[in-house]
Amino acid sequence: MNRPNSPARAPLGALPRRLRRSRLLIVGCGDVGLRVARLGRHGDAGPRLYALTSQAARRDELRGLGITPLIGNLDEPASLRRLAALAPRVLHLAPPPGQGDGDPRTLALLRALSRSTIVQRLVYASTTGVYGDAGGARFDETRATAPASARGQRRVVAERSIRAWALRQGVVASVLRIPGIYALDRPGGHPRERLLRGTPVLRDEDDVHTNHIHADDLARACLAALWRGAPQRIYHACDDSALKMGAYFDLAADLCGLPRPPRISREQAREQLSPMLLSFMSESRQLDNRRLKTELRLVLRHPHVRTGLIA
Repeated sequence: MNRPNSPARAPLGALPRRLRRSRLLIVGCGDVGLRVARLGRHGDAGPRLYALTSQAARRDELRGLGITPLIGNLDEPASLRRLAALAPRVLHLAPPPGQGDGDPRTLALLRALSRSTIVQRLVYASTTGVYGDAGGARFDETRATAPASARGQRRVVAERSIRAWALRQGVVASVLRIPGIYALDRPGGHPRERLLRGTPVLRDEDDVHTNHIHADDLARACLAALWRGAPQRIYHACDDSALKMGAYFDLAADLCGLPRPPRISREQAREQLSPMLLSFMSESRQLDNRRLKTELRLVLRHPHVRTGLIA
């Protein structure tokens, strides 16, 4: 059984010498994974980067970023055998399947990693949807999960699988619960596109509180958790904003020089909007992020969406 290393105390830009050529495996290397890779590169001072990808066409892109690509698919467990003795740190960014009650992808990854004792730390990117609707309440990570959607239920299953596996393996596993991710250069990740479509938002009396994180701050949170996260610890990876959804889109419209979105009642929303969008409009919560800032010692570059939306 592995003995978890104690969290490193140096800032991310000045890793101790014994960690400078550590190895990091990124599973699910999409937009956030690439941001993590860019931040993690510090010449000889950064970790050696590996990324699992199911797309052979991405090899050149990943190599150009200093990442060693590994061809494999979480839906094909036999393709994951090479992962076992690869890296002591693993960042799991891959989402569960879009249907079903569990997360076979996470189970396949854990089985592959179990074949070796090299893994010391694993960080899982989950979702704040595991809480369901909190009626606008503000709370920290001690709140019990109560997912209202199948999407949230699958994430709860993945979290529990990872934490149980980590206890058996002696691995330091940390979970980041992530709200809405945004960035001007993130594909589909800026409210401008929705504003241009004229998609309505709820009137204030029907509206919900939402939470956000800039994609670059999320990447920094991932790295902080990989080096500083405590065993079995959950962190809210969100900024300090405290806005209702309509206020968020109003602010984005003002910053972008676009018309504010129309306001409608919840009854009208049920007639006009998709079930997916309605599900996001049915959950209201405000997340306390003190653990992120005190335990992981992360200083947010965009503590409020006001700066992040135009960064």
